[in-house]
Amino acid sequence: MLTIGIITIANIHITLSQTDGYPVDYVNPYMGNISHILVPTFPTIHLPNSMLRVYPERGDYTGDLLHGLPVIITSHRGSSAFNLSPFQGSENEIKPVIDYSYDLEKLTPYSYSVYLDEQQISVNYGISHQAAQYEIAFEKDQYSYLVINSRNGELHWDGKAVSGYQQLTKNTRVFLYLEPKQQPHSISILKENGTREGTDIKGRNASLILKYKKGKRTIHINYGISFIDEKQAKRNMNREVITKTVAELQKEGKAIWDKALGKFNIEGGSYDDKSVFYTSLYRCYERPVCISEEGRYFSAFDGKIHDDKGRDFYTDDWIWDSYRAHHPLRILSDPDKEEDILHSFLLMAEQMDNYWMPTFPEITGDSRRMNSNHAVASFIDAYRKGLKKFDLSDAFLASKNALTQKTLAPWSGRPAGELDIFYREKGYIPSLRDGEKETIPEVSSFEKRQPVAVTLGTSYDEWCLSQIASELGLKEEHQYYSQKSFNYRNLFNPETHFFHPKDKAGLFIEPFDYRFSGGLGAREAYGENNGWTYRWDVQHNIADLIELMGGNQKFINNLNDLFSTPMGRGKREFYTQLPDQTGNVGQFSMANEPSLHIPYLYNYAGEPWKTQKRIRKLLKEWFRNDLMGVPGDEDGGGMSSFVVFSQLGFYPVTPGLPIYNIGSPVFEKSEILLGNEKKFTILAKNSSEENKYIQSAKLNGKTWNKPWFTHEDIIKGGTLELIMGKIANKNWGSSISNVPPSFSFQK
Repeated sequence: MLTIGIITIANIHITLSQTDGYPVDYVNPYMGNISHILVPTFPTIHLPNSMLRVYPERGDYTGDLLHGLPVIITSHRGSSAFNLSPFQGSENEIKPVIDYSYDLEKLTPYSYSVYLDEQQISVNYGISHQAAQYEIAFEKDQYSYLVINSRNGELHWDGKAVSGYQQLTKNTRVFLYLEPKQQPHSISILKENGTREGTDIKGRNASLILKYKKGKRTIHINYGISFIDEKQAKRNMNREVITKTVAELQKEGKAIWDKALGKFNIEGGSYDDKSVFYTSLYRCYERPVCISEEGRYFSAFDGKIHDDKGRDFYTDDWIWDSYRAHHPLRILSDPDKEEDILHSFLLMAEQMDNYWMPTFPEITGDSRRMNSNHAVASFIDAYRKGLKKFDLSDAFLASKNALTQKTLAPWSGRPAGELDIFYREKGYIPSLRDGEKETIPEVSSFEKRQPVAVTLGTSYDEWCLSQIASELGLKEEHQYYSQKSFNYRNLFNPETHFFHPKDKAGLFIEPFDYRFSGGLGAREAYGENNGWTYRWDVQHNIADLIELMGGNQKFINNLNDLFSTPMGRGKREFYTQLPDQTGNVGQFSMANEPSLHIPYLYNYAGEPWKTQKRIRKLLKEWFRNDLMGVPGDEDGGGMSSFVVFSQLGFYPVTPGLPIYNIGSPVFEKSEILLGNEKKFTILAKNSSEENKYIQSAKLNGKTWNKPWFTHEDIIKGGTLELIMGKIANKNWGSSISNVPPSFSFQK
């Protein structure tokens, strides 16, 4: 491998070692900006896991107009809290947020430039962690204006800078301190009936206008943001950007990104393969975000400012998505950061009224979205992979409380009620029959009960809880939750081999169509996906699922049927009912997280060559270096981590078991630089688009005939060597004695 150079920037020492480019040069933030129905990705400018994030505001990539210039995006897929609108023209045309025709847009993870063509204004942008700088060049010989807008808050001019806040939901405010290097000629405020003199404005679309004399000019604008107060926003600005140029910020940002992405070195494959890999990896650093500011952070979970005691505090992590592969990926590349993230979850539980593990922690607190309580999986997974800098006893208690004291009803933070009592007594969530009205107050009128999805997800959570109890030596609770983790059996229909909704009397709902019953998003039975997806949602006990289905061959046949059974309706009708279940191969959906582990399940029944074939086909079809290169919602790393793992050649099917399933590596050589200063290497000799099948394997020099390996095999450093070919070796890894373990794992 050719060493290109060594860079030292801001105390960051980076050795860059790529044969044909720096890692961040492969990143395409526009990948997946358009898809079937939903908007999968946004071209986000940010540093890894940093608080400050921006992207051009428009309807989607094809949007013809920019809505001002963003200052901070406070949530994944959110709109900008503040907007900056440069303008030349008649003062009476000024609005709180100005729309622009634009051209020549160039965007990287660390930089942005655009030309506002009708305004004849050039914009250049450089970003840091909690501050940034705009460089705005006005080309017309006219008065120049800067409009600073807070959509719901207050702004003030103190003679040198703009400061203020925007009120977010609940108790959270985001603060701004914005200082132009070139001082304006005059200041005014924008009211509904036009502009007038003033330096203070409050309310909806609060807007200050900075006016400059006639003439061409370039204005440099530094700003900092904070969730603590305006003074901290100023401190963040002074610390990070005040002495630097946009070009210097961009250079530093590039180096920071290369360090993060360079933890994974790849060789072989096409340029597009590399672009898909590093773009997906870049998405994995979008969330969660560190909101510690010089040792303090504001917590929306109790509305207070806390000392972080030397450990960064992270939030904005949609755990329903991220526990599957995003957290496990970070265990490999950033174990110290993962420990701080999990520690943050425990602090959130302490800070909330009830000691409940969060489910969807955001900047504004826990939104309790989706179903189940999957943070418990990330704790046991991290602990069993050697991460110990968090209190496992606290994790057990907070997780147990979330499963027993909080309702299991989706999208609800209410206490447990009638539905939860039924689950404890009967072992499943009951479904309503057609025409039966909902009477339970904690059930969302839109999200419904999602009874099968909740039953299956809770069974997995209870297995995770049982495993934590085992690690803590809590024998009775280990046995109790181990038994409850089999509750998925209560909804298994032995005649159809599907998980089937039951009513409160214990009778299967009939008639029932596993494709289309359940209403919008199948929420009256499942959740966002239909019964074909949830047929495989027993991550913790695949071996038992195989037995329920009647053995390995029937299990394989059912998997084959998943990929070959037609949608059953035209795409318009199908996606009108199931808008999240896109990226279809038959009934399989590549576009939603509950499907991510499914292609690897052939390994459990003696046909790993089908996993190898399927993974390569899915990657080629649905993840591409183009605008439609992501098949559905990319929830800040939830789906992209599947791509990273799968292109490397392995995947964590069961978070909580310290093992990985082998797939089919895309690259001839991949190196993971581990957090313990060791590295794990995957060699896939002869790998190509055709040569996707494993012919033979060695692990650390020894012949390897198992389609899986352990975390210990990775973390102590080593090499997985695969010989690849274009015709499947159906014998490799096929012995039933070599299938991946389920439910428990003994070294």
